[in-house]
Amino acid sequence: MEYRTLGSTDVDVSAVGLGTWNVGPVWNDVSDEQAKEAIRTALEAGVNLIDTAEVYGGGRAERLIGEVLEERGREGVFVPTKAAPDEDGGHSEDGLRESIAGSKERLGVETLDLVQLHCPETQAFYNPDTFETLEDLRAEGEIDHAGVSVEKVEEATKAIEYDVVETVQIIFNPFRHRPAERFFERAAAADVGIIVRVPLASGLLADAFDGIEDFDEGDHRKSAAEGGVDAGIGRAGGETFAGVPFEAGLDAVDDLRPYVPEEMSMAQFTLRWILDFDAVSTVIPGSTSPAHVEANAAAADLPELSHETHGAVRDIYEAHLYDHVHHRW
Repeated sequence: MEYRTLGSTDVDVSAVGLGTWNVGPVWNDVSDEQAKEAIRTALEAGVNLIDTAEVYGGGRAERLIGEVLEERGREGVFVPTKAAPDEDGGHSEDGLRESIAGSKERLGVETLDLVQLHCPETQAFYNPDTFETLEDLRAEGEIDHAGVSVEKVEEATKAIEYDVVETVQIIFNPFRHRPAERFFERAAAADVGIIVRVPLASGLLADAFDGIEDFDEGDHRKSAAEGGVDAGIGRAGGETFAGVPFEAGLDAVDDLRPYVPEEMSMAQFTLRWILDFDAVSTVIPGSTSPAHVEANAAAADLPELSHETHGAVRDIYEAHLYDHVHHRW
């Protein structure tokens, strides 16, 4: 496993981490033991960053992470979590303190490693009081580090103007190129760590399905596949399938397949493509399958892709996806 320094935190994190969004109810059902086994598998594979949020399964993901770390030890494991916005889409001091108290209890810790604002509305990034509260929480020992999770590149750019922000979590993959063009250089200059989420575009970039019939009822991907991007999860549907129309994503995957080396799966190819960008600190694919977790972790040790392959990925993006996503997020 490769390890990279997470911005100014000075914490070395695994290049491939584990995301835990899929413990929530908008994915297929998964038992507590299945979820915990995935976490154990990741740790055994050298993963030392487990990303979570208070809203994942209504706190379930945090609780399960806490249970696994209680049984195997917490040393060397870094657990970023996220505080949900208030009903108005912003983050009040009371709301942040309540979120942090709940996350500490579920994770079983006195101090949270990293608290990220969980995709608040754009106006929240223009409220200095929120970031002053994060500074206070850090000074009080409630949190060690602070960051943001964003929907838009512009939100990321604004967030790093605040000194307390040490990390930015953002969607970036072969279906979403704008962060590399408009943000990565700024983040590197500010010594801000980048955590890449939704790397596999909800399974599209894992080549996991062929059509709508592959989704169960209640799966948010089925809604987006049937109803279009705006029917997906996230602001304007930008989380499900990384915001691309389902059929356009399938067409792009068809064109990508010839460029995937024989020794790589489509998912590994995608993770390797992301890690080829030096500004990326870690990428956090989510899975509750131990086999998939192991394969994802192994992507960190695969060779970099060629310039020709990167050029082909860009061509496919421009042909199928650019007009759909490039200027929206």
